[in-house]
Amino acid sequence: MAVPKQKQSHSRTTLRRSTHKVTPAASNACPQCQSPKLPHRVCPVCGSYKGKTVVATDSTLR
Repeated sequence: MAVPKQKQSHSRTTLRRSTHKVTPAASNACPQCQSPKLPHRVCPVCGSYKGKTVVATDSTLR
């Protein structure tokens, strides 16, 4: 089994870990109600997806 011959420096370790950051989730505006929503998901406010209402929400039931 391979074993490192020398200790890695703090700088090299930090450079390797610099790509481990967390990116924020992308959000798009809903084409019907303009509220922010995750891409390729049903809008939680109006319940529409690709221009069609697919889920009944509290606002549509009233």
